[in-house]
Amino acid sequence: MTPCSRRKFLRSSLAAASLTPLIASGGKATDWVTLGKSNVKVTRLAFGTGTMSGRVQRELGQDQFTRLVRHAYDSGIRFFETAESYGDMHRMLGIALKGLPRDSYRLMSKVTTRPTGNPQEKVDELRKLAQTDYFDVMLLHYQHVATWPTDTAHWQDGILEAKAKKAVIGHGASVHGLPALRQFPGNKWLEVAMIRMNHNGTKMDAEEYNTRGLGNVNEVVGHVDKVRTEGMGIISMKLIGEGAFTNRDDRKEAMRYAFRHAGVHSVTVGFKNTAEIDEAIENLNLALA
Repeated sequence: MTPCSRRKFLRSSLAAASLTPLIASGGKATDWVTLGKSNVKVTRLAFGTGTMSGRVQRELGQDQFTRLVRHAYDSGIRFFETAESYGDMHRMLGIALKGLPRDSYRLMSKVTTRPTGNPQEKVDELRKLAQTDYFDVMLLHYQHVATWPTDTAHWQDGILEAKAKKAVIGHGASVHGLPALRQFPGNKWLEVAMIRMNHNGTKMDAEEYNTRGLGNVNEVVGHVDKVRTEGMGIISMKLIGEGAFTNRDDRKEAMRYAFRHAGVHSVTVGFKNTAEIDEAIENLNLALA
């Protein structure tokens, strides 16, 4: 993409940023919501495939994983997400979704932004593995340093080129650590922001992106509020502390906090059995009631 065309895209994003995304104020976990200025519609609850970098889902095996995906689909979850770094999950998810009408669900992927590499080749590789013509959302994965907006410039341009070819519909980034998150507000390239969120800071953002301690919940929520007012779609992750919340009351409170206090649009949760899917739907319905 030429500098001129990139500037033109950024100017158009400024106009789109004036849109005010809806904050959940009722409804159900399986309702369709719009991810801000991306205009991509997803279900509020997403099926994640990255628990322990996908190990939990991979170890289910293809048959059991497919049954789990189909249970989620039949229960009304129509938003599925994976990442390049989750091992074999693009291929397994593609098999699990095979035969379902492509326009009946949304698919999100995340690319690892190596200093070298061809974004177009990577997007095509992941599309082939997932058996899909396009990704509804493509994110720059695991942005964890303050210089990420300049470090990933060629990946940003590559994703815009993939959008021009209809291989990607919406785009954004996932973040780890406050120095990286502080670069989200005011970023004109971002349409979708994937941010760690729960009520007590477990596995959330701190000054050190890989901290073993608690994150700064108040600062994270402040940044979420800013990007929401700028028109970005917000997807939260680490909602149950990557499995750390063994008490259901904590899992309920995490859902309530994400939607009622932080005002996210969608949440992704990794599942290993159908009971977890059923509970997550119930917990989110209670949070929205």
